[in-house]
Amino acid sequence: MSGWFFPEDSLSPLPMNETLFQALALILPLVFAIVFHEVAHGYAAKLLGDTTAQDMRRLSLNPLRHVDLFGTIILPGLLRLSGGPVFGWAKPVPVNKWRLRNPRKGMMVVAAAGPATNLVLAFLAAVGLGMLARAFPGTAEMPLPWLFLAANLMNFLLINIFLAFFNLLPLPPFDGSHIVEGLLPRSAAKIYARLRPYGFPLLFLLLLVIPYVFPGLGIVERLVLPPVDWMTAHYLEIAKAIAGS
Repeated sequence: MSGWFFPEDSLSPLPMNETLFQALALILPLVFAIVFHEVAHGYAAKLLGDTTAQDMRRLSLNPLRHVDLFGTIILPGLLRLSGGPVFGWAKPVPVNKWRLRNPRKGMMVVAAAGPATNLVLAFLAAVGLGMLARAFPGTAEMPLPWLFLAANLMNFLLINIFLAFFNLLPLPPFDGSHIVEGLLPRSAAKIYARLRPYGFPLLFLLLLVIPYVFPGLGIVERLVLPPVDWMTAHYLEIAKAIAGS
């Protein structure tokens, strides 16, 4: 599953005043990051014996096949209008674990494929940023189309890193929960799996309600943002090295 949650001001695109420019430079990277994340799950499942996603035509880069009307559009829009943090999700790519050659280990690989893909995409974004910086040493010298590309690449890097670590949270229905379930002893895994029907209420409680009531206990700020910041700094170092600065 590709879930995403952006605290207020957690993403900082290049300084632009044009609303449309900013919106496109954020929406396009977000959509592509989510689509590749979901397709990666499906391809991993296919390689391990489950063709469910392929049979349901979900191994597609067409965003419309992965958009969840409520989770991707309506809820994030309402949260943005209310001035709060933005939370949402895409349609999870269908995977039948019992069609995998090794259901227990296979689900771990399928789950890890999404975040791993996001980190690879973030690396490619860092390379692109470095090449742009080498060609245009200062943003003031960039023509508008290249500046738009730079903003998209920067947001693409940030979003992909965030998606990778956010989806590794060990909470149903995120990818991290499948990895934890595969690592636990079978008896403990069965107990842990009982949380799945309560996944979304639990997410709203942990991601929205508790941080609102107890601002210092935000799970995203405490558990997700520190590794995101660490990884972002290292990826930007790669970009700087390519740029020659």
